[in-house]
Amino acid sequence: MPAPIISLTTDFGSVSSYAGTVKGVLLGINPASTIVDISHDVPAQDISHGAFVLGSAYRYFDDSTIHLAVVDPGVGSSRRAILLVTPEGRFLAPDNGLLTYVVMGQVSEPSLVSGVGFMEPALAAVPEGCAAYAITRPEYWLHPISRTFHARDIFAPVAAHLSLGVSPHTVGEQVDTITVLNACSEPDDETILRGRVIFVDGFGNLVTNLRSNRISNGAVSVEICGESLSGIAGTFAEADGLMALHGSHGYLEVAERNGSAARRLQARVGDSVKVLPANHCGNSADQP
Repeated sequence: MPAPIISLTTDFGSVSSYAGTVKGVLLGINPASTIVDISHDVPAQDISHGAFVLGSAYRYFDDSTIHLAVVDPGVGSSRRAILLVTPEGRFLAPDNGLLTYVVMGQVSEPSLVSGVGFMEPALAAVPEGCAAYAITRPEYWLHPISRTFHARDIFAPVAAHLSLGVSPHTVGEQVDTITVLNACSEPDDETILRGRVIFVDGFGNLVTNLRSNRISNGAVSVEICGESLSGIAGTFAEADGLMALHGSHGYLEVAERNGSAARRLQARVGDSVKVLPANHCGNSADQP
């Protein structure tokens, strides 16, 4: 039986040797590894960006895949190294919120964590049907261990050993919580859906946390950064300028045809977005 795929998502970029070094460790332990780069161009130390990139991609891999994700501004600190086992794959990452959308994907109705700011980290229960392990067994690591390169010395060797058939429970003790970012949208309102931008892609498209299946097929308007957009476009070609549309990730997006909505609106992650009935009365921009 072939070894499972090992995917890589990091902020290492292509200028340094870091990504290549991690691949060398993987192949040194399991030469039969099939390694797939999801991305090494996550902005440096941007956990929320890396979380979304991984969360957008993992569903399109076989469920035997081992996903190695490292965006780790807390490397060398007390943050845990974590292995999350789900029905859709195994995930190795620092326990800093990088697995947020993986965890959300295992919960039927993910919700905001009260008392925690938007995109701030919070502890959540490991979802039913999943298991999580703190990676604490040094016999599966490289030695000596650098305090600044755990991707090479801890995450990569553990991933490679897993690909050789090592059982998840042997890499460390089971834990019942995992860190997630507070990225969910607000509860449904009778007339207004309220969300935020959670991701800006390389084209400048603004991905919001409003799930497409929450948005009525009727006439609506979308308000963001002082702009009001009428209706939901079907494709990028259906509008001359700014538009709202249902993106391939399953979320409402705001885009600009042949341009960058992020640049046009000076928008960024965390900015508010509202979806209202097209005939909604009053100035919603003044509402909290």
